[in-house]
Amino acid sequence: MTTYKTQAANTGKLKRKSGLLWLTGVFAVAAIAYGVYWYISSGKHETTDNAYVQGNIVQITPQVSGTVVSIGVQDTDFVRAGQSLVMLDATDAKIALDQARAQLAQTVREVRNLYANNGTFNANVSLRESDISRTSSELIRATDDLARRQSLISTGAISKEELQHATANLVAARSAQSAAQAGALAAREQLASNKTLTDGVSIEQHPNVQRAAAKFREAYISLQRTDLPAPVTGYVARRSVQLGQRIQAGASLMAIVPMDQLWVDANFKEVQLRTMRIGQPVHLKADMYGNKISFHGTIEGLGVGTGAAFALLPAQNATGNWIKVVQRIPVRIKLDPKELAEHPLRIGLSMEADVDIRDQSGKALADTVKSAGAAEVFSPKSIEADEEIKKIIANNLPALAAKAN
Repeated sequence: MTTYKTQAANTGKLKRKSGLLWLTGVFAVAAIAYGVYWYISSGKHETTDNAYVQGNIVQITPQVSGTVVSIGVQDTDFVRAGQSLVMLDATDAKIALDQARAQLAQTVREVRNLYANNGTFNANVSLRESDISRTSSELIRATDDLARRQSLISTGAISKEELQHATANLVAARSAQSAAQAGALAAREQLASNKTLTDGVSIEQHPNVQRAAAKFREAYISLQRTDLPAPVTGYVARRSVQLGQRIQAGASLMAIVPMDQLWVDANFKEVQLRTMRIGQPVHLKADMYGNKISFHGTIEGLGVGTGAAFALLPAQNATGNWIKVVQRIPVRIKLDPKELAEHPLRIGLSMEADVDIRDQSGKALADTVKSAGAAEVFSPKSIEADEEIKKIIANNLPALAAKAN
């Protein structure tokens, strides 16, 4: 019996010893593997879990005041660029447009009259110049007639009454010539004054017409602005506008978030930025998807200041109570569009970023100028207004109207 117990105890000791040896071997292999990993990756990666998804948040704000009569979207709705979001009451804008249209048409006709008056004034100048020629001839005749009678008065061939008539005729001829010269001068000045309003410019380009056209363009665009379109394709967020609400120009009604324009802002410690360069690859993980889903991006730019420097109340380090705090600088990381489409992210989500810093060929700061995108949905309004202006002018100019027909 004693021998059996002794053998069982020895067997247990052997099992424990083999278990400890096996466990020791596992730890040794793990330590060696970690050592190899540390040797390979040490100094070649910079990581942080202080990273968050960022994106463009496009605010929808009206450019004119008005009362909301229609709302076409709700929060989380998907909208395309150009889709109508909110409609404002357009009654006043339509009235103003009709008035501007009538004023433009009237101005074109008034300017046409200015050009037509040039012909009338030219004819008047010609008439006054002919009056000068006529009165000059009459003055010459009256002068000659008086001279002849003065030579005959001493002989008694004519009476003093005839001499007085000849003298009166000369005075009248001189008065008529003076009046004709004054009339011609007034006609020339009137023609010159009218030409200053018409010379060197066509009816369509006349300042009066252009001023009326600008008023029409303003009224036309104001009417178009009662319909608020989506400037980008994306999702509706933070809708605050309600039906019947009286809103002022510039008030925030909602926001559009284009989900294909997201990036990651990773806030690295200042000591981690020594070897970071634009273009370095980044491996990212989102808390939303866990470790099973990975995102791959590249560094697109490094911030030019710390968060504390741009804070609303920046730290006053010049005071006596100073404590050194390790600062962080945001690093903008561009995401892969395909991965983003397969696994959509949301603005503000937490991320983990691992930057491979082995490639040092990039630059620390960007040196290229990128062109900003333009909202195409707003540009056609001015073009449509110009086309409408051309039609109004053509309809009030006989020559252009005939060509149009």
